[in-house]
Amino acid sequence: MSALHTRNSPGLRAWLGLSVILGPVLLVSMDGSILFLAMPRISQAVEPTADQALWILDGYGFAVGSLLIAFGNIGDRYGRLRLLMIGATVFGLGSAAAAFAPSAELLIAARALMGVAGATLLPSALAVLSELFADPRRRAQAIGIFAAAFAAGFAIGPVLGGVLLQRFWWGSAFLINLPVIALFLGFAPILLREVRATRPGRVDARSVLLSAAGLLITIYGLKHAATAGLSAAAVVAVIAGLVLLVWFVRRQRHLTHPLMEFSLFRDRLFTVAIITGLLPLAAWSATAYLAGIYLQSVLGLSVLRAALLALPGAVVLTVMCIVTPLVVDRIGKRAALVACHLCIAAGLLLLLPTTITGGIAWYVASTVIAGVGYGISFAVVADTAVGAVPAERAGSAAAIAETSNEIGNALGIALLGSLAALVFRLQGPGFAPTLDETLQLPGLAPTTAGQAKTAFVNGLHLAVVAAGLLHIALGLFTRHRIAR
Repeated sequence: MSALHTRNSPGLRAWLGLSVILGPVLLVSMDGSILFLAMPRISQAVEPTADQALWILDGYGFAVGSLLIAFGNIGDRYGRLRLLMIGATVFGLGSAAAAFAPSAELLIAARALMGVAGATLLPSALAVLSELFADPRRRAQAIGIFAAAFAAGFAIGPVLGGVLLQRFWWGSAFLINLPVIALFLGFAPILLREVRATRPGRVDARSVLLSAAGLLITIYGLKHAATAGLSAAAVVAVIAGLVLLVWFVRRQRHLTHPLMEFSLFRDRLFTVAIITGLLPLAAWSATAYLAGIYLQSVLGLSVLRAALLALPGAVVLTVMCIVTPLVVDRIGKRAALVACHLCIAAGLLLLLPTTITGGIAWYVASTVIAGVGYGISFAVVADTAVGAVPAERAGSAAAIAETSNEIGNALGIALLGSLAALVFRLQGPGFAPTLDETLQLPGLAPTTAGQAKTAFVNGLHLAVVAAGLLHIALGLFTRHRIAR
């Protein structure tokens, strides 16, 4: 028994390998949120339209989320370390291009390139943990640390962006990636071993195109309908995107080596865990983006002060990722998932008392309470996905979990953010499509500015109510329909 324990216990190489992996994981998640507080400064520099501003924010998440499944399979079949090295290099190049982009169009393109690279990094990095840590308990601890880094990236992204913008120009938010990428490229070949051809078969190119195109077209149609009003073009886009996604699902059932293993969803706990990967990220990204605008444009706080107010929630979120494996050992995954959704719902609903004249204390309380739930979701989803499959399929299973996270991040801004934008369009003064654009109009009367701020806060409230109700519903479903 002692010999078996020694053989399964991770050595120094495993922990050093984990530390190397955490660098790009932190960057990929951080770049999904670092622009939340930076957008007002970027808008002044490159002058994007309202639609372009949304694509600058969520184009990165769409690129990551739509390609994770493909790159998870590619890493399983052709080598995870090779894919990690290529992805890190491209991520660095995309970061440099974004930092010096002279226009909104080029910034969108650079962000998309970073998203493609990010899609190569996340599933292979998480899959490597199943090789470094063979013992399930140690693996759960390592995944908890991995999830903490991923969560910390999302949480500290706005804070870091705010600090950088206080001293430097907006491109510094992207250049910060380059030293971390350089360290990873130097140490990864030494500490991580290559694993090739762990899964048979080719990657189905048509499935890659169907999934990516279906997601992008569907979300574009929904976003266009919310920001510009319902139109024939928006309806056609949504229908076309859904058709492509249905085609993708049907195609997987007839492939010998499918891009997505839908058989995993027969396990109800796995299914709820994956939904848990999507919904909290949708709520978090939308509220973080909208709250950033609320703190700066409604309450008039500086970028740095707004960033610092997010720190308590960020600390709680990160700590919960690390301690969640211990909590799950005591109460089980079902109870942990229920607590996750109810904490997030409670935190979101604490934003309802915010007004155009005050609400800082409510915002901080909201991030702290919701941070407990967010931390649980990160750790449980990742461990459930990787533990559900053999090691040779860890990349594709990890990709499903990471896809739910990234699509949730993008959907939150696209759908909940667009819901708030719709309320602003209906209740606002009607002079401009966004709050910032309205407040920048010359000669704006104080009453008109107040009307615009009130409309924005109403949109924020509707978005958090919608997300909170969804979390309550999923928490109740988990409690009553998932076995202990």
